[in-house]
Amino acid sequence: MADLLSSCHTGRPLHSITELYRPRNAWTLRLKSAADLTCKFPLKALISRRSRPPTRQRTVYATAAPVSREIDDQAASGSKQFPVESSSKSKKVMVIGGDGYCGWATALHLSSKGYEVAIVDNLVRRLFDHQLGLSSLTPISSIHDRIRRWKSLTGKSIDLFIGDVCDFEFLAEAFISYEPNSVVHFGEQRSAPYSMIDRSRAVFTQHNNVIGTLNVLFAIKEFAEECHLVKLGTMGEYGTPNIDIEEGYITITHNGRTDTLPYPKQASSFYHLSKVHDSNNIAFTCKAWGIRATDLNQGVVYGVRTDETEMHDELCNRFDYDGVFGTALNRFCVQAAVGHPLTVYGKGGQTRGYLDIRDTVQCVELAIANPAKPGEFRVFNQFTEQFSVNDLASLVTKAGAKLGLEVQALSVPNPRVEAEEHYYNAKHTKLMELGLQPHLLSDSLLDSLLNFAVRFRDRVDTAQIMPSVSWKKIGVKPRTVAA
Repeated sequence: MADLLSSCHTGRPLHSITELYRPRNAWTLRLKSAADLTCKFPLKALISRRSRPPTRQRTVYATAAPVSREIDDQAASGSKQFPVESSSKSKKVMVIGGDGYCGWATALHLSSKGYEVAIVDNLVRRLFDHQLGLSSLTPISSIHDRIRRWKSLTGKSIDLFIGDVCDFEFLAEAFISYEPNSVVHFGEQRSAPYSMIDRSRAVFTQHNNVIGTLNVLFAIKEFAEECHLVKLGTMGEYGTPNIDIEEGYITITHNGRTDTLPYPKQASSFYHLSKVHDSNNIAFTCKAWGIRATDLNQGVVYGVRTDETEMHDELCNRFDYDGVFGTALNRFCVQAAVGHPLTVYGKGGQTRGYLDIRDTVQCVELAIANPAKPGEFRVFNQFTEQFSVNDLASLVTKAGAKLGLEVQALSVPNPRVEAEEHYYNAKHTKLMELGLQPHLLSDSLLDSLLNFAVRFRDRVDTAQIMPSVSWKKIGVKPRTVAA
């Protein structure tokens, strides 16, 4: 797969690159020309299965060794055993998008806590890097090697389903085979800049995110009606209103009448709009079908290490620093490590909620352990602290100075359409009430992040640091990257 993907460094629209299919129980990647594929359903063209057994009694695992629940004596002899903390921890969790930044850390964390875990992923995030000429700061092992290494270290299996949740037949098979008690849905294109590159990526983002989530809702309705959906939303759904942001709902009085309504949404990209559509669809199906769901409106995530990913280099998580997928604090730490000025967009007053990747996995675990009731659509604002971009730049500058790094901040033209100075006060109490113990951004954590960036700075491509995607200049013609 690596050799094939490395040959796809063309920047062509997503649906014109590859097709994954399964002849005679073997999964194979095949390069297809754009003329052979249809644009009407790009994801079904991207990942599909050509031949399927005629009955439902079949496995849909996409790999061999990694998904086996048998482990040889040699691997088991050196494994670290994690105790099951209680009988409730034996429930089965399906992590959609489990090969991604948040998903991989979450899958390992839940496995370590005694949950049975299955990853569902089409591996398309890796393809994005090849399309755009990007790479993680950290070397990333294949999903198969990751799962094998986890089993050799812990004795714990993680099942793997490779396929596309926009292909409902594949998703249905995965649900029937695995029978999850909870579904954690990370399986979405998660970058606002990516959704604003050109028409094809905007369409892909909306199709992948909205249709994929709809398919998950229908799969729960048809095959796992008691299943609890834990969906990763975003604080970006709210925008930056000039009033306090509540957790999902707001009680208002208008013309003498009072009601509690969904908090108004002011999305600022095609990506954020897809998340708003998701929230509305989930809320409706909870009301209509009795689905139980928790929407985690997550802030900006930083960091790379969790207790589990630190166990071995093959378990290391990705660390994006580029202008498309890199989030502010991660980007600033890498920029400081290589001596590049910190890229502050515009005036730098843009304020958002932030949280450590260790708190992401903790929040998901809390949501699973305390599920919503049938028919309930809960919304938790998932962050621990608020910072402006200028705040982050100042913190990184001071931390860099202690490590002997000369760090400067540079204001660059803001590629986004957003308020650069605004009021921002978002509530985030519900996860705290469930027992969240946050890892706050401290001097020691910043030192750790900067040291991590320094360790891998030879892998930094400085050409990827500056923002290259403009909200106002998005066009119809697909943008390509020279090989």
